[in-house]
Amino acid sequence: MKRRGAAGFDAAAAVRRARAQLRESCRVKQRISARLLAELAEFARLTLEAFGRGRRVYFFGNGGSAADAQHLAAELQGRLRLNRAALPALALTTNTSTLTAIGNDTRFTDIFARQVEGLVERGDIVVGLTTSGSSANVLAGLRAARRRGARTVAFTGARTERIKALADVLLAVPSRDTQRIQEAHITLGHIYCDLIERHLFTRR
Repeated sequence: MKRRGAAGFDAAAAVRRARAQLRESCRVKQRISARLLAELAEFARLTLEAFGRGRRVYFFGNGGSAADAQHLAAELQGRLRLNRAALPALALTTNTSTLTAIGNDTRFTDIFARQVEGLVERGDIVVGLTTSGSSANVLAGLRAARRRGARTVAFTGARTERIKALADVLLAVPSRDTQRIQEAHITLGHIYCDLIERHLFTRR
């Protein structure tokens, strides 16, 4: 497809399109069910239990989901709202030497599974993010995590056929639109980080 220049850009139409997308983003979040929120609370509970036993949480995904994986690991290692101690969280999407070595020497499908095999221990939490629910390397990473005795969590969209059997906790956003799913994922991720931080570092 040939790229067009800025000539003829309709600002009013752009505003209408932007407003429609904001409305749809809101609708997707409003369709998140009480059951999904209960799953989110269970994710937080499992993480707190793991941290209490000296275990870690690992995140991975592709593209925008890789960015979300790094974002959530950073919120736990760094801080969300409170000045507090760091938490043991790691994204498996950041080491380009590791990713390219595994992708080149074995296959791209193994880029997360191989890291899981080397790093993850029984009782850790392993989180795979995939808007499609069918990313082969995410599925392989979750399978490897199960073999290691980790608890598994999947952030995905409405298509859950291939991933649901691999997840102890399934956070399935009720949408098939990649952008809307990603927006909901980071919202749920922020809530998760808030639940963890508030429980560990505020007085009750």
